[in-house]
Amino acid sequence: MDETIIVQGRELTQTDIQGIRDLIASQPKGTRWKISRILCDQWNWRTFTGQLKDMACRTMLKKLDERGLIALPPPKGQWPMKRTQAIIEIATDPICTNLGELTPLRIELVVARSQDARLLHQLLSSYHYLGFRTNVGETVGYLVRDRHDRVVASAVFGAAAWKTAPRDEFIGWDAELRAKRLGRIANNSRYLILPWVKVPHLASHILGLLARRIRNDFIKKYGHPVALIETFVDRSRFRGTCYRAANWRCVGQTQGRSRQDRYSNLSVPIKDIYLYPLTPKFREELTQ
Repeated sequence: MDETIIVQGRELTQTDIQGIRDLIASQPKGTRWKISRILCDQWNWRTFTGQLKDMACRTMLKKLDERGLIALPPPKGQWPMKRTQAIIEIATDPICTNLGELTPLRIELVVARSQDARLLHQLLSSYHYLGFRTNVGETVGYLVRDRHDRVVASAVFGAAAWKTAPRDEFIGWDAELRAKRLGRIANNSRYLILPWVKVPHLASHILGLLARRIRNDFIKKYGHPVALIETFVDRSRFRGTCYRAANWRCVGQTQGRSRQDRYSNLSVPIKDIYLYPLTPKFREELTQ
């Protein structure tokens, strides 16, 4: 029987891995980028809009290389250093008022490589405790401005966690369905109310606004909706108050182990798992 492993959400057989080795051998001068593009085309690994999922493929290849299952060509040298981009100046005067003084808020979907994308990166890098990292796969980012055009918050939604028992039990799917339908869940990987903004109920109000639009934003950007959103709240730092106030449901906790933990000895903070269905028929969308 051809043994299988799961990497980057794909079930790989030994035949698949040997095929990747053969592809690498056939491209003696091929870059990692070129190899990933060829492999995506061979496997027809595409987004719902037909684009090759080469970033996800490169991540999968890197993980296989780290496990010693394949031998990738060395990464190309760094691009020449670009001139340091100037910091985008925004107002940082304290905002301590009631929510009514800020509304209506303006939720703006961030476009890649725009000034707003630079600002989102800058804010998360500077003020979020996890910093900022480029996401692999389908991602949407938001900036939130108040009625006076002041930036007050930012958020990023990306790929869902591959496997978490409380969420999977809440949905009621098995491993096969999860592998096929995981793209219909988005993970709120970053949420930031700027530190100089102290406005009661603002955080939960923004979560409500995001929940009302993110389904359509995924349709417009990726050609399919999401049915459920999730987030993981570090219990050692936060209480999850704004998520509960926005009617997110805590379904359990993580086990305090890293996804890189192969030997059950890497300890990470336990996190509460919060879910928010975007449609009454979310289970049907995720399991049928």
